[in-house]
Amino acid sequence: MNETDLKGNEARRRLGFLSLEETAALGHRGILLPDPGSVMVSPGVQLEEDVVLWPNVILQASSNGHIAIGRGTNLFPGTRIVASSGSVMIGAGAEIGEEGGFMIKAGVGETIGIGDGARLLGGGSLSLSNRIGHGAQIVGPIRCQNCTLGDGGTYRDPEPDERGGVLKGSGVARGLKVPQGHVIQAFGLFAEAVMRRQSYFHPKG
Repeated sequence: MNETDLKGNEARRRLGFLSLEETAALGHRGILLPDPGSVMVSPGVQLEEDVVLWPNVILQASSNGHIAIGRGTNLFPGTRIVASSGSVMIGAGAEIGEEGGFMIKAGVGETIGIGDGARLLGGGSLSLSNRIGHGAQIVGPIRCQNCTLGDGGTYRDPEPDERGGVLKGSGVARGLKVPQGHVIQAFGLFAEAVMRRQSYFHPKG
């Protein structure tokens, strides 16, 4: 190991992350890391088989924080998940951080749950406590706090009104509940926008 690697590992240790060797060894457990040197993972983070950690992903758990990520979930470049005395639980087959990364942060006593097949993209964030249901979506740079998006099919489901709840656009969403098959599109304050059926945006010909 050269001097650069030694210094890098010392910095990782002081910041509470696995060493480069320990990070690369996650691959032996079925985790997919195309570039282990750019990925930061805290000890104790629970990763199931076939999770994909693309370059520049950070999974940071501190002060008894808890992070668990289900089988086959993709964390795209620029995704950062932080649990500082809080909990972040992500189901199987989710897609997080495409098109600009994504920030997920659970502080003291806060819980963020993200269901199977959810899709979060476009540089948005989750903070405080949130429940993002199975198949639900956040599309765009949206700051989401204390929101609940209902369970449903994924964005691939042919019936829009059977998909999970959706927030799309940009701005701030606080304390909102979006049930299955519904969407709020806004560019500013989501609380002031109209909730519609998803078929409004995806009508059948």
